[in-house]
Amino acid sequence: MKSNLCSLLLCFPLLLACQSNQNLHVNQASSPTDLYLDNQFLSLEPIHIETELEIFQLDDGMRAMVQDKLGNNLTTQQKARVLLDHLFNEESIALSYDGNANVTARQAYHNKLANCMSLTILAYALADEAGMNISFQDVDVPEYWVRNGQYSLLTGHVNLLVEESDEVNKRVVWGARKIRIDFDPFVAKKSFPSHTIEKHTLLAMFYNNKGAEEMLNKNYPLAYQYLKKATITDSDFSSAWGNLGVLYKLSGHYDMAESAYSHAISLQGDNLTSLGNLALLFTIQGRPEEAQKIDAFIHKARVKNPYYHALLGNEAFFKQSYHQAIKHYKKAIQLDDEQHEFYFGLAKAYYKQDKLALSKYAMKKAVALTKTKDTQKQYIAKLNFLKYHETTNH
Repeated sequence: MKSNLCSLLLCFPLLLACQSNQNLHVNQASSPTDLYLDNQFLSLEPIHIETELEIFQLDDGMRAMVQDKLGNNLTTQQKARVLLDHLFNEESIALSYDGNANVTARQAYHNKLANCMSLTILAYALADEAGMNISFQDVDVPEYWVRNGQYSLLTGHVNLLVEESDEVNKRVVWGARKIRIDFDPFVAKKSFPSHTIEKHTLLAMFYNNKGAEEMLNKNYPLAYQYLKKATITDSDFSSAWGNLGVLYKLSGHYDMAESAYSHAISLQGDNLTSLGNLALLFTIQGRPEEAQKIDAFIHKARVKNPYYHALLGNEAFFKQSYHQAIKHYKKAIQLDDEQHEFYFGLAKAYYKQDKLALSKYAMKKAVALTKTKDTQKQYIAKLNFLKYHETTNH
């Protein structure tokens, strides 16, 4: 996954992004009530899906921490800073990022591991206990794929917005009345547009994440229950319906997959993710003309996105086509030369071609650009490895 503090798993294989599909005709979706296959995803073991209460609930120790550190005598700005310091300071919680840690607030707090979604849930639960006026935001980041084994995953991003209370004794003397709490320095720096989402949508995202994770684990009955829960929690959340379509495709229910994709597209006309997966389904079904029409539209929408070219580079690298991978990574860098992942991909491809000097140069660029300490340590270790091999080869 993306090596920063806020990679949110929102979608699934060969996932695409956000443009209008007004020039494409997609068959009308079925009614949502017709899109479930309960009898096809039965489990021999009882399945427990976390409730909203379980996801956000604090224990006595966490509530005591809030009372001790986030007292009423602090302004909202001070509370936000104290909260972040407590979560990430090595002398306190010292949370570490784990892209696979789709966990509850209590699990994140005590295990000290979380992904972006879980960090956001934890911070919200603590801030809410402290009486802070806080809301969720969905950030419109550019489409960004990351290869995970045989799948390509699309990442998204959420953060928190804290607004100063209108109470007279809690006014802001200086600065903005709105404070954004963001766990990804890249996103915060870029100032991407964002929009407020309701708590039920964030819950749907959590269930969607869990469902996608279980699809990767091939636990299809559990994946189905999580994705169904996501669609029930927020019936307008397009990505969950799209992922339900992926699950149906993986389990051989092609007609239902098409219906789920179509419904996802009907909810969000710019859902290129589901359009792309629909094109893949058409190809499998021997419907090349329909697939090609969608693919041509998607390519036109994505061609100026550097992450699209990085995805092509990742795909080429995965197929051991290193020369082609280098071309794609270079194109990504030409479009955006500030992303460390592009240089890291380039370094890997050069290394596979035994071009150690070029690989070392690309790794140096990756080290210089990354803002995350853990990733920087990994890059430096790889750079030292390259320096050692370059020396021994001479």
